[in-house]
Amino acid sequence: MLRKIRWGVLSTAEIGRVKVIPAMQRGDLTEVTAIASRELSRAQAVARELNIQRAYGSYEELLQDPDLEAIYIAVPNHMHVEWSVKAIEAGKHVLCEKPLSTSVAEIRKVAAARDRAGVKVGEAFMVHTHPQWVKTRELVQSPAFGRLRAIHGFFSYNFVDPKNIRNILEYGGGGMRDVGGYPIHTSRFVTGLEPVRVVATMEADPVMKIDRLDTVLLEFPGVQAAFTCATQLVPYQRMQFFGTGERVEVVIPFNTPIDRPCRILVDTNDLSGIPPVAIEIPVCDQYTIQADAFSRAILENQEVPVTLENAMANEAVVDAVFRSAETGAWTAVSTVAR
Repeated sequence: MLRKIRWGVLSTAEIGRVKVIPAMQRGDLTEVTAIASRELSRAQAVARELNIQRAYGSYEELLQDPDLEAIYIAVPNHMHVEWSVKAIEAGKHVLCEKPLSTSVAEIRKVAAARDRAGVKVGEAFMVHTHPQWVKTRELVQSPAFGRLRAIHGFFSYNFVDPKNIRNILEYGGGGMRDVGGYPIHTSRFVTGLEPVRVVATMEADPVMKIDRLDTVLLEFPGVQAAFTCATQLVPYQRMQFFGTGERVEVVIPFNTPIDRPCRILVDTNDLSGIPPVAIEIPVCDQYTIQADAFSRAILENQEVPVTLENAMANEAVVDAVFRSAETGAWTAVSTVAR
């Protein structure tokens, strides 16, 4: 039987405190034993709240803890590369929140550090290992589905607090950096393909300057994908895949519930009035699955679920989206990362 990997957490950010750490603690292969904040009192309070053994008042102190094997990094986007590299140089395996960086060149720095240290490093795109996405890919690649020709997606929420890091431009905020990567990543995951060019339109918040409404068209070989993401609209999310034989719809594709099953809908003719076939995925927590998958990669010396090369490819698409929005023209996706 495999043992548990001992994890440390950089940052007491809400995503870690509320969602990720409790999920990791329920893992079969994952044990969270330390947490760090820039303020010791803050780290100690969260450690008590979540029953974590050790608390540190600086990130540097946590990285020097010889007992820790892996680090989960949940600091703001603009700090991801710096602390990923520092954790790697301390000899730790690293799972960093997405987006790992806002540029392919910066992710390359992390990859170079990984190669020098010989550790495992991955990007925390938790949807990648969720059973509903594994099943979706299986359905889309089945003979009954036919040939995949089109993908439609939507991901929105309504959050206008200017002090939140999601709305701070210099921190890597904005809709595309925050949620736009999800329809890109899942489209790539399901198709097994990379888009060759994109065209996009963006609307910026007049005060915060972050992109708040984005619509993107991606051209894959033989497949067209379109999605909209927004930060100031009614919360909604959906992903649909259209083949020559079937349509597959992922009902809650990204913020999947942990208190009820997920659903995938499959139909052959929505105009027939016959309800689609609903496939239920048993209740699970995608953050638990993500952490255990990464821990297993360490224990069995396997590839991590979302590699840095995968992160580079996704960021190359995001980069092209921003360039297209500036010019209004179709823009090629760089193949440097592949």
